[in-house]
Amino acid sequence: MASVKVAVRVRPLNDREHRLDSQCVVQVRGRQVQLLAPTGDYPSADSTRTKTFTFDFSYWSADARDKHFASQEKVFSDLGSVVLDAAFSGYNACVFAYGQTGSGKTYSMMGWDANVGLTPRICHGLFGKAVDGDDGATYRAEVSYLEIYNERVRDLMVDADKNKKPHNLRVREHPLSGPYVEGLSKHTVTSVSEVLHLIELGNNNRTTAATQMNDVSSRSHAIFTMNFTQARIENGIPSETASKINLVDLAGSERQESSGATGDRLREGSNINKSLTTLGLVISALATRSQSAIKDAGDKKSTFVPYRDSVKLNAYNQQLLKYEISLLCRY
Repeated sequence: MASVKVAVRVRPLNDREHRLDSQCVVQVRGRQVQLLAPTGDYPSADSTRTKTFTFDFSYWSADARDKHFASQEKVFSDLGSVVLDAAFSGYNACVFAYGQTGSGKTYSMMGWDANVGLTPRICHGLFGKAVDGDDGATYRAEVSYLEIYNERVRDLMVDADKNKKPHNLRVREHPLSGPYVEGLSKHTVTSVSEVLHLIELGNNNRTTAATQMNDVSSRSHAIFTMNFTQARIENGIPSETASKINLVDLAGSERQESSGATGDRLREGSNINKSLTTLGLVISALATRSQSAIKDAGDKKSTFVPYRDSVKLNAYNQQLLKYEISLLCRY
């Protein structure tokens, strides 16, 4: 049974919001996020108009001067450490960054400059822990990086100039291992520097464009995957423990009226919203199925889960059902 943890991170107001004299109507109190109803020029603290939501983790990253400010290191300490523990224990793990366009998903996953995000930190932690291990085990890591653009799959670690059809990979179903991407390149890495180089290559190949809400808007869903294998001798018998880490930076949902999208941008936004809606329906159906299984253990009826309503969700089938999942949301 998958273990799902949900985290919310509140970002600072961006330049566009400052130009519009927008006010912050979000507060974080421990694990709770409070949405305040604005009255006049300032947010209202009227408890009757306040909406409160509780999550596994809530991060206040809106003001670096605040004593409660949650840094990239704090997010990694809570979420990334769970992924590392799962990988070394032989479990699969998946992190989703989900939210509206311009909400800071890519910053949380990749970061910039010295403020590196979850993905590089998890890679550093994985290789660092492997080097520090003294149990006689050997380790092997293999990575891949893809994007799903307009419901088509592209290998981000292949030079786009040499790929005549950059978005032509097919999602297949293996009878034993489940969904996989046919023709997706996989790269064996022996150091964190090799991984970071491949991540940079993939990020440079990823599809981005400017909209009214985000100057560098991700127009595709990106999935970075690391297959991690540990080999050791136990009681004189060779053994291997394999795990898979999926780090997913989803494209952000958007409204055409706010983003000002037309032409290709409008078509991209439509496909993004469609796939995110399907993802929400799948998660909701899985939650309903889980609750039903607890309440009616003897009932054989099963809630329908619409995996195949989206190419992306077909690829997520295995993660959603079998993986230890940390779900990172952004406001």
